[in-house]
Amino acid sequence: MSIQLVIAEKPSVARSIAGVIGADQKRDGYMEGNGYLVSWCIGTLFPLPTPEPMTSASRSGAMTTCRFCHRNGSTSSAEKKGQFAVLRSLMERPDVTGLVCATDAGREGELIFRFVYQMAGCKKPFKRLWISSMEDAAIREALPT
Repeated sequence: MSIQLVIAEKPSVARSIAGVIGADQKRDGYMEGNGYLVSWCIGTLFPLPTPEPMTSASRSGAMTTCRFCHRNGSTSSAEKKGQFAVLRSLMERPDVTGLVCATDAGREGELIFRFVYQMAGCKKPFKRLWISSMEDAAIREALPT
């Protein structure tokens, strides 16, 4: 069976989406049902990178010396480490064939999802749920198939 993993930015948004798509079985760090797993990031799981001082190597423009690249991969609290472990284990499940990025519409939401996806080493395809309303009808209409 093919399952889609939906990743929201906040638990409240995940609950709203789960209610609409029928993922009504509560688990530790996610909800499951109707061919979906729905989980969340608890906001920013990883601290956003800060620029490092400019050096002659970083002036070359190589990605390996990019001053804004995310390098350390450490989360900021035990709760966030636990939630990241949940997300990584869900991404690694063989029955999960794709993901749905359901973080907030905007650059920060996209960045939050991309960091988690990258830090988990996930290579599975993903689609974007782009909504500005948490109404059931808006979620249902925007959910990628």
